[in-house]
This record gives sequence, structure tokens and C-alpha cells, in this order.
Amino acid sequence: MKKGIKTTGGKYHKQRKKKKYESGRIPRIVKLGKEKRKKIKTRGGNEKIVLLSTDIASIINSKTKTAHKTKIKNVIETPSNRFLARQNILMKGAIIETELGKAKITNRPGQEGSVQGILIEEQG
Repeated sequence: MKKGIKTTGGKYHKQRKKKKYESGRIPRIVKLGKEKRKKIKTRGGNEKIVLLSTDIASIINSKTKTAHKTKIKNVIETPSNRFLARQNILMKGAIIETELGKAKITNRPGQEGSVQGILIEEQG
């Protein structure tokens, strides 16, 4: 069945169009590179600092319970889309190669303004 069409052949009409606060934004893609940030105005007159590109991540070692700021070398794998790893795009769930070893990104860099992750595999 086609979207917006009744089984009788009639059309469904929208009650109204979207208001400005209901519309979404363009997705922010965080790339691997020199650090770039941007301020965005949000609802209620607040501001949100978002990330556009970075090469630094805050990695937590679950065994020693310590956090370290390390340099990101490469994006190895992105479970949601394999083509994003080729373009070195940082997003939640992506496996990255750092100076400490392999790590998994646990936050949403495009929303929060930083990259945080958990160490999966230590470099020996």
C-alpha cells in the first residue's frame, strides 16, 4: 500500500505543517582531524557546544578504573554502517584505534562536544 493513500484510493491530508520547534536539524558528522567545535543555540536560550572534528579521545580502562586523554589514530569499524569507518567518521559504537589500544566510543560526539570510550584491547 502506498504511503498517504487510503485503500479506497483517496488521499490522507495532513492536519497542519510542522512548527519550527518540531523540525529537526541537519545531522552533524564528526570526522577524525584537527579539533573543531561550534556553538549552537538550543531551546530556552541555551547553548550547546558540538564537535565537528577531533583527534583526541578520553578513554577509560575498565581494569584499572583510570581515564586517559589519548590521540585517535584511525577508525577501524562502525557497526551501524561500514562505509562510515572508511571516511573516518566518529559516532557512538564505533571502534577506534588509539595510542593505548582499541577502544569503543560510548557517547554521541555530535551532541556532546567530546569523544569518550572504553578500552577493549590494550596495545602490547
